Amino acid sequence: MIGFAQLRCFVAVATELHFGRAAVLLHMTQPPLSRQIQLLEDQLGVLLLQRTSRSVSLTPAGVAFLGEARKLLEQSERAIQVARRAANLLSGSVTVGFMGSAAYSFLPKLAELAQVELPNIEVIFREMTTRDQLQALPFGRIDLGLIRPGLEQKGQESVCIDKGDLALAVSRNHPLASRRQMVALKQLDDMPFIMYTQVGWYFHDLLMSMFERAGVKPRYVQFMDQTHAILSLVSAGMGVAIVPEDARNACFENVVFKPIQAQVQYETHAIWRADDHDPVVAAVREIVLRQRV
Repeated sequence: MIGFAQLRCFVAVATELHFGRAAVLLHMTQPPLSRQIQLLEDQLGVLLLQRTSRSVSLTPAGVAFLGEARKLLEQSERAIQVARRAANLLSGSVTVGFMGSAAYSFLPKLAELAQVELPNIEVIFREMTTRDQLQALPFGRIDLGLIRPGLEQKGQESVCIDKGDLALAVSRNHPLASRRQMVALKQLDDMPFIMYTQVGWYFHDLLMSMFERAGVKPRYVQFMDQTHAILSLVSAGMGVAIVPEDARNACFENVVFKPIQAQVQYETHAIWRADDHDPVVAAVREIVLRQRV
C-alpha cells in the first residue's frame, strides 16, 4: 500500500528535481529519501524519476503521477482539517492516567496539543501506576491510560506509542561522570546501585534481566518505586541508577546521565476500553496515537 510519506517524498523531489534540496525541505537525509522513492517505484512497477550523477528528471509516468500525488496529499490535508474542526465542536472531559515517567517527555506534548486542537474538551491528568490504571479503566475512573506493557486485560485495547533508551544516572562527583565513552554494564559490578522496587515492576524486571544476561551483580543499596525518588538519591551520592533517558528532563542539577552499552529499550503504551465509543474520548485518543513512534 502506498503511504502518504512516500507521496510527500516524491512530490518534493519532483518539484525540486534535486534530492539534496528535497531532503532539506522534508527535514531528513538523502539515503532514507531515496529509499522511499525506490519503494514507491517498486510498488507502482514503473520508473518515476530518471537519475544521473548530475541531474534528476521526471519520466512520462512521473509527470502523470505527480498531479495525482498532489491531489491525494491535498485531499488528506482537507480530511485532517475537517476532522479537527469537528473535534473543536465537541465538548466534555476526558481523564488520562499516566505514569510519572511519562511526564518527562510524552505528557507535555500531549497536553499542549490537546489545548490547541481541542479547546472545548477538558483533559484531566492523573498520575497513577500501571496497575492502578488497569484497575481504574474498567470502572471509568480514567478514559485513557499511558502504561508499561505486559498486564493488559480482556476488553482493553492498547498500542505502543513511544520507545526510549535507558541511561546511567550518576552524581556529578562520581568517577563515571567524566567518562566520554559509553559505560559498559560490567563497570557496575558490585557498585552501589539504586534499584526500582517490584511496585515499579516493569523497570525492575527489565534491569534484572539485563544484569543477568550480562553477568553483572550491582550492590543494591536502596529500592524506590518512582524514577524521581531514585534520582534524588543519586543526586545525594548514595549510588548510581539506570533510568529512562528522558528523565534528564527532571532537572536534577547534581545528576549526570551517561549512555550505556545495552541494546535495550523501554516502551510506553496507550490503553483504552475496547467498548468506549465516546467521540470526546476518541478525539483525545487520536492525538495520543498521532504522536506514536
